[in-house]
Amino acid sequence: MPLSDAQVRIFHKEGVLVAESIFDDADLAPIIDEYAAWLTERANTLRAEGRLADLYPDMPFARRTALLHAQAPEITEHMDIATVLGPATFAFLRHPRLLAALELLIGAEITCNPIQHVRAKPPADSTGARDGFHDVPWHQDAATMSNEADNSDIVTCWIPLVDTTRHNGCLEVIPHAWRGGYIAHGPGPRIASGHLPAEAPRPAPVRRGGVVFMHRYTPHRSTPNLSDHTRWSIDLRYQPTGTPTGRPFHPSFVVQSRQQPAEVFTDYAAWCQTWRDALAATPEMRSHRT
Repeated sequence: MPLSDAQVRIFHKEGVLVAESIFDDADLAPIIDEYAAWLTERANTLRAEGRLADLYPDMPFARRTALLHAQAPEITEHMDIATVLGPATFAFLRHPRLLAALELLIGAEITCNPIQHVRAKPPADSTGARDGFHDVPWHQDAATMSNEADNSDIVTCWIPLVDTTRHNGCLEVIPHAWRGGYIAHGPGPRIASGHLPAEAPRPAPVRRGGVVFMHRYTPHRSTPNLSDHTRWSIDLRYQPTGTPTGRPFHPSFVVQSRQQPAEVFTDYAAWCQTWRDALAATPEMRSHRT
C-alpha cells in the first residue's frame, strides 16, 4: 500500500498530506535526465548567442541550473511539461505507485488534469528577492481553473526532484482551511488581501521520492530558496474521470480505469500533438479565473 489508512484520513481531514518514499531514485532519474538534456541544449543555444560564458558541464544538475540561471535568467524560459513534451515525463504521468496512492484518495477511475508543470526555482539573490514566476504567493489551486471544476475532486501532487527544505524553498501550507471552500483571489492568482485564513501555516518539507498531496482548496505558497542550488519539482493534478477539469481548452486524458481499461491513454505521439494543437489554438487564453 503506497499510503496507510492513517495517511488517507489525514489527507481528508487536513487537505494536505506529506508522503515520503512514494518513488525511488530510479523512478525519477529518467525525468531528471530528460530536463538535464533539455537544459544542455538550451545552454548551448544561449552560449552560441553570446549570453552564457560558462556551461558548467561537470556540475550536478541542481547546482548547474543555478549557475546557468545566474548568468542568463532566461535559461528556463519556455520550459514546461507541455512545451518540452518529454517521453519520460509522459510515462511518469501514469506511474503505478502514484496512481495507487491516488486511487486511495479519489477512486479507481482517474484522469490526468491538464494543469501540470515543471518548476526550476533558482536561488534568491543577495537581497533575498525572488522574481516573477518563481515568487508564488498564497493561493488555492482552484484559482488556476474555471469554476466549472469547483465540484471536481482534483488532487495536486507536488513532487520534488531534489530534497526540499525550509532553506531551499519548500512549500508552506494552511491545513484544514480547505473546508472553507473557494477564497476570493486577486489581483492575479493570489488570495485577496484580508482573505487569508486564520489557521496557522506550516512548512511542508519533503525529500526526493516523496509527494505533497493537496486538496484544490488548500492554501499554499512557495518560500524563498536560500540555498546555492535550484529547487526542482513537478506538480501534477488528477481527478475522477468524467468530472470537469477547469481547463477545457487543454488536453486531459484517462490514466487508469478498472471499468474501461481500453480508455487508458498511452499514445505518446498523440499526446504531443494534442498539446501542440491546444497551445496553438489558445495562445492568449487566460488560465486563471481572476
